[in-house]
This record gives sequence, structure tokens and C-alpha cells, in this order.
Amino acid sequence: MSSPSRLSASFDRLPIRVRLAGVSALLTFVILCVFALAIGSLTVHRIRSDFNREVGETAQALPNEIRVTIAPFDIQPPLRFLAIPGDHAVIRILSLGGEVEQQYPTRAPSFIPAGQEIRELPEVETVHGYRVITKSLIVYSERDGTVFPFGHLYLQYGRQVASTEATVHRVELFLVLGVLAGSMLALAAGMAIARRAMAPIATLTSTAAEIARTRDPSRHIPQSQADDEVSELARTLEGMLRELDAGRAEIESTLARQRQFVADASHELRTPLTSVLANLELLVDSLHGEQAEAARSALRSSKRMRRLVADLLLLARSDAARVVAHHPCDLAQIVVEAAAELGPVSSTHEISLDIHPAEVMGARDELMRLTINLLENALRHTPPGTAIHVSTATTPAGEAQLVVEDEGPGVPAELAPTLFERFVRGAGGAPSRDGAVGGSFGLGLAIVQAVASSHGGSVTLETPVRASGARFVVRLPALAGAQPPTASQPAAADTSYV
Repeated sequence: MSSPSRLSASFDRLPIRVRLAGVSALLTFVILCVFALAIGSLTVHRIRSDFNREVGETAQALPNEIRVTIAPFDIQPPLRFLAIPGDHAVIRILSLGGEVEQQYPTRAPSFIPAGQEIRELPEVETVHGYRVITKSLIVYSERDGTVFPFGHLYLQYGRQVASTEATVHRVELFLVLGVLAGSMLALAAGMAIARRAMAPIATLTSTAAEIARTRDPSRHIPQSQADDEVSELARTLEGMLRELDAGRAEIESTLARQRQFVADASHELRTPLTSVLANLELLVDSLHGEQAEAARSALRSSKRMRRLVADLLLLARSDAARVVAHHPCDLAQIVVEAAAELGPVSSTHEISLDIHPAEVMGARDELMRLTINLLENALRHTPPGTAIHVSTATTPAGEAQLVVEDEGPGVPAELAPTLFERFVRGAGGAPSRDGAVGGSFGLGLAIVQAVASSHGGSVTLETPVRASGARFVVRLPALAGAQPPTASQPAAADTSYV
């Protein structure tokens, strides 16, 4: 990228108020520079012209004021009377050969370069910091009472240019300071004006940030009093929020109807499914051969359908925020019952329990489903012979904690971010409770999270204590009065199911 492009990109990254103030200050600086150059040039030229004019007028008048006579040689009035105090001027009368006849002040630099005759000097020149004008001066002689011109000498009048140049430098300095001060003032004023002009934009930004934080598009956008671009932007945002609010309300209404439909459909399907299961169980007992095998296959599929319907009903209740009646429950007892229920399908795994009382206020059936889903998840996604450890306890922080940890291959890194979402499946071929291989619908962990959330708790996937495997930790608010176990208290149960 070329330098101009990089400069443009850097400028575009600056805040708008800084860019506006900077451009305003730059334009002011350019205008003041042009103005200072024009005024400075005219002023300096005028100062120097006035100086040269004053020197010239003084040098022109001096020969008429000085009278030089010879025999005897006399100059009237004395040169010191002709010098103006403070002018730093030199008045000198020279002979034709360049010798000084008289001067004031007595100490002054020579205005005649070495080897140059006085008659060759220019009339006006600048020598050794002096503006020097050389004039011819008539010398008079008196004889028998008659005064007549006798010859001429040279009169040099020089005046230092240092004071004039100092004035010029002061003018230039004042102009430079004026340009800088004007530019800084323009920058400050531009920042103030830009900040005031951007204030409505800042208000819109803060309001939009608040709407993003609260996710409430029903809030109103403050309207500007002026009918300008900012007001038009505010009206556009207001209209957009109204449309978004209407769209969200429509989507929420649709989702509510869908959740209601799923809940009603799941509820209504339970009765015919129970009848179908009962009939299939009778057929399995009464049929033989291929017909019996077909009936058993249909029975397994029906059981899976019943479980899916139950899962959908639970999720629909959670989405609809329907709260099931809560009663005091002990997670330790629920874990024992869940392990016993999964005993027939967990013969290839070793489930060890390390449970302590962990009382919570909850729906027992939902907590049982949560525990069974965690255990089935461990059974399904670990190879035969894998050890599964289940523990419950009440923490000093007032939480009832359920931990299910296995020593299997663990959760793939790419699956971890979406592990608790619905219909997310991992690899696994362990049988489910109905005996079907790969009987996962991808709802198990989603139900675990829904149940934990409905009980005011959470479920997380944590780093296992052991070298490998998966560790799921459910934390629920402990029942008031529940005490954490102490070192002297034995575990409520320490059992292994093989």
C-alpha cells in the first residue's frame, strides 16, 4: 500500500469529530498562512521602505545644514548637534582622498572598502549593518569679506539597520504566533462544535447499545428537534425497531403455538402409544418364529417412540415455562434408583457410586430423567469395560452437586460447543434401555440442561479429574437446612454395579 493510501486509511480510522475539527483547523491554518504571507510581505516592505526613506531624507537635508569653510577649516554646526539620539546613526565628512576630516560618533566602522576610492562608491549601499548614503558637500572660502565655493568634500550618513530588522523579525514572529494560535483556536472550536453536533449521534448510539443489551426493541429512539439528517436517521431507526418488534412478536406467537402443539401432541400420543405397547407385548408372548421377531422389532420401535414423545413433552413444557410441582428430593436416592433401572443394560460397564445426601426442591420425575440421561450418555459413548463414577454431595456454597464422570475417550473438541443443543449426536453404539443399538435422538443432554435450568441450576462439561474421559457436573440449589458432609461423616452409599 502506498503512503497516501496508508495516510488516507489512518485518517478514516479517526473519530468523525476529530476529522471534522482537524479539517477545520487545517483550512484555518492554510487561510491564516496565506493571510500572514500577504500582510507580512506588505508590512515588512513598508517598514523597510520607511526606513530607507527616512535615511534618504536625512542624508538629503544634511548638506544644507552643514557649512564647511577653509582657512581656517571649520564645520558648523558640530556634527554631534546634528545626530538624533537613539538613531544609531554615523555622520562622517571625508576628503577627496577618503581621509576622515570629522565624524560623529568618534568610533564607527569604515564604510569604504580597502583599495576603493571614495568617488567610486555608490551613492546608496549597505555596509557593515549600516544603510549608508554618500553625498557631495561644498566647501566655502572667505577672502576680503567675500564667501565663495572653494571645492567639495564628501558627506556620509549611515544608520544601523539592526533596529529595523528587529522590528521586521518581531512582526514575522507575531504573524507566526498568530497563525499557530488561530489554528489551535480553530481546532478547539472545531472540537467543541463537532462534539455538540455529534451529541445526537452519541445519544442514538447509547440508546442502540441499551436496546442491544436489553434486547427490547419496543424502546423509543430519542428524536432530534432539528429536521436534519440526524432526525431522519432517528426516524429510520425508530421505524426499523417497530418492524423488528412486530416481527419478534409474530415469531414468538408462532413459536408459542408450535410449543403448544408439540406439548398437546406429545400428551395426546402417550395414550395410544401405551395401548400399542400393551398390544405388542401380548403379541410377542403369543407369537412364534418370524412373526414374534417382527413383533419384538415393532415393540422396540414403539418404546423408542414413547421415549421420544416423553422427551419432546418435557422440552415443550420447559420452553413454555410450565412449572411442575416441586417437592423435597434427595439426589442420592435418585441416583441409586437410576443406576438400578439401568442395571440390565449396563452389564458391560462398571458403575461406582459415591453418594452423600443432597436434598433439593424439585420434580422427582424430571430429576430422574436428568440422571438417567447422564448415565445413558456415559454408557452409550464409552467402550465396554469403561468405569463410570457417580457422586452426589452438598457443597459449602449451598449447592447440591451431581457428578457423572467416565474414563472413556472424552468429548471431541469440535462437539463441545454444541453439546447441550438439541438433536446433536455423538458417535456411540451402546444399547439404550429398550435394547436398541444407537437409540439416541440427540435430546438427552438438551433435556439435562432444560431440567437443570428449570430447577434454577446448571450443567457443565468440565475437565475430568482423571487422565481422560468426560465429566458432567450438575449444580442445583440445595434445600434450605441441608448441610455439607464433614470428614467424620461416612458416605451414604459406596456401591458398584457391574
